[in-house]
Order: sequence, then structure tokens, then C-alpha cells
Amino acid sequence: MTHSTSGARSSMIPMCIIALLFFIFGFVTWLNGALIPFLQVVCQLSETQALMIASCFYFAYVVMALPMAMILERVGYQSSMVLGLSIIALGLLGFIPAALLQEFWIFLVAQFVIGSGLTILQTAANPYVVNVGPTQSAAARIAIMGLLNKGAGILAPLLFTAWVLGGFSDINLAAINQLPAEQQQVQIENLAHQLITPYVGMAIALLVLAGGLSRISLPDLALIEPERTDNHTQDKPASQQVKRTIWQFPQLVLGAIALFFYVGVEVIAGDTIGLYGASIGVANATTLTSYTMGFMVLGYLLGLVCIPRFISQENALRVSALAGLAITTLLLLSSNESTLIATIIWGWTGITTVPDSVALIALLGLANAMVWPTLWPLALADLGQFTPKGSAILIMGIAGGALMPIIYGELARASNSQQAYWILLPGYFIIAFYAFYGHTLRNWR
Repeated sequence: MTHSTSGARSSMIPMCIIALLFFIFGFVTWLNGALIPFLQVVCQLSETQALMIASCFYFAYVVMALPMAMILERVGYQSSMVLGLSIIALGLLGFIPAALLQEFWIFLVAQFVIGSGLTILQTAANPYVVNVGPTQSAAARIAIMGLLNKGAGILAPLLFTAWVLGGFSDINLAAINQLPAEQQQVQIENLAHQLITPYVGMAIALLVLAGGLSRISLPDLALIEPERTDNHTQDKPASQQVKRTIWQFPQLVLGAIALFFYVGVEVIAGDTIGLYGASIGVANATTLTSYTMGFMVLGYLLGLVCIPRFISQENALRVSALAGLAITTLLLLSSNESTLIATIIWGWTGITTVPDSVALIALLGLANAMVWPTLWPLALADLGQFTPKGSAILIMGIAGGALMPIIYGELARASNSQQAYWILLPGYFIIAFYAFYGHTLRNWR
């Protein structure tokens, strides 16, 4: 009993630090939702090209996950977190030459560097949250971190719009293209230069945080004994319990596949809503990501209240997948003329209403909210000594955020932006398969 109490107390400082890191994850990640339509104007991009901003960011996860896991094993969790913050700061500083030159490829390189820093931070932080307490309540702990993550996601596009677009009006690709050539170039340069001060400020803040973190003593993850109360392997013969490679855990491999599709649908819901809104004439489209993030925060709050008291994390994942399928179907059938859904849900608050199709994209945030918190503990269950490598494999699944938005962009170009959202349906079907069956497997058959 004393050991458990001591362990709980000793975990408070690292959990508070990781909570701050999750806020940083969210802020840096969901800046993309506002950055994409902004850079479409600054760099004169097509929709598919603009979505490469998100793709380069998430592509870093699949390229760098295993190398970063090796660094993690070599230098430990605390040093890896310091390194990750420093790498993100370097990527943020890369926006200075990109903005000065308005060179799209420099923006892409900077995004890749930022994604690389986040890769090592995510690989280090998520196992802490999963293993610091009982497995059954891991989803609730991750939900707390998710509240900070998505709370930052609400703030990021709003602050971006205030910092970068303050003083500008009617900023969209069509409006810029209507200006005379000389005036057009001046406007683009002025817009691009607006990025420099906020990105330098963020870089300095992260470097200060990295310096502070390097001076704090954190317990290594190996010192935190995860409590296991599930009975998946207790009655199995020893020969069936011995695993020699990470690929012998079907719950992990299938979990990584499900995570790939989850991050894809999450990024599409969060990062394309601005482009889609701009394409149908919604004002202040750079703020629309905040709507999706707001519903994700609501989903996390529901998860905190309901898991595991009223619903298991397995059932929460099932409900999330089915809700995603239902909302996507309604999105494909919805109207751009009606604002009925937004009027009913939040019109009474005074918040600006949006067309039904935009409101349904935002509502996907509610369906998506509890997928990450519930999927991680299910995928890492019973991994034991393989947990760090398992975490790296799951982090690689974030590559879905690199590929699926590009597919969406090509579908939007070939048909139209609204009908291209059918790409979400197979993603939610894969998540549903994992929720109903895949997570229960402990051996390949």
C-alpha cells in the first residue's frame, strides 16, 4: 500500500510535465488547420498542394519513428523530451527563411522537422500515460491529456488568425488573384512576413521549456510498474505467452493499422474543414478547425465522465467508430445552403453558424475524440518489455495523417470537395473492425 501511494506521488511531476507536452502537441499540430488555407494563398497552391503541408508533417512520423525509438532507448525518456522540444524549435525557426522567400519547399522541410521533433515526444509521452496506472482507466488518463491537446487545438487557429491575419480582410485565393499583379505580390509578401514574429516567439518558448526540463529529475519509465488487471493471458500455457518479436502481437499490429486510418480521418476532419469552408464561401475559414477541436474537447469530457464508470473503453471505441460512419454518411448527403444543424446545436450561444456540411465535418471531432485514448491501451495491452517498441510502431501509424489528406485532395479535384469525404468511410470501418474484434486477438491464427 505504501509503495502504491509513493508511486502515485512520484508520478505527479512527470504527469504534469507530460500534460504540458500534450498541450504543445496540440498547439503545434492543429496550427496546420489554419496554416493550410493561409499558405494556399501565400504560395498560390492547388488544394492538393496545400494539403502537402499536413502530409509532410505527418510523414515525419513514419520516417522517424524507429530512429527516434532507438534514440529513446539510448538516452532515456527525459533527454529525448528535451531533444524533441529542441527539434520542434528548429523547425519553427525554419519558417523565417520560408516566409521571407515565399518558397513552398522550405515550408515543407520546416514542417517535416517539426513532425520529427513531435515524433520523439509522442514516443516518450504516450507510454507514460498508459502505464502509470490501471489499464482499465488508461483511456481516462489519455482523455485528460487529450483535453489539453485539443484545447490547444481550439486556441491555435484562433490565435493564428489574430496574430497573422489581424489587419487583413477577405484573405482567400480568389480575392488575391483578382488584384493587379504588382499589388498581388505586395499583399502576398506582407502576409508571409506576418508569420515570422509568432513563429520566432514559439521557438523561443520551446527552447526555454527544453532548458527547464533538462534541469528537472524525472523517474525513468522503467521505474513505473504498470498495473495489469486484465486476464487475457493468465490462463494461457507458457508456450503461448512467449513472444520474441514485436510483430507477434496481433493486438498491436492491427492497432497500428487502425491508428493509421484514425489519424487520417482525424486530420481530414481538422485540417480540411478550412479549405472546404473557403471553397463554399464561409467567412474566416482559418478559424473553422476550432469548431472540430471544440467537439473533440466535448468528446473527451464525455469520456472522462463515462469511462470506465458507465462504459468500457472497448465499447467507447465501438461507439466512436459507428458515430463516425453515421456522421460521414450524413455529410455526404447534406446541403451547403442550410444551416439547420449549426442553428440547433450552437446557434443559441451566439457563435457564428455554418452550412450543414461544415457543421457535420466539425461533428466528426466528437466521433473521433475517444478513438486515440481507447485504442492506445488496447493496442499496448500485455506487451510487457515490448512496450517502448510497441509505442514506436503505433507512432508510425500517424503516417495516416500524411497519406489520407492527399487522397482526399485528389478526390476533391476529380469530383468535388464534399463528395471526396467518402474516403472517411473505409477508415471508420477499419476502426470498427478493431473495436469489435481485432483488439481481442493475442496470437495470429
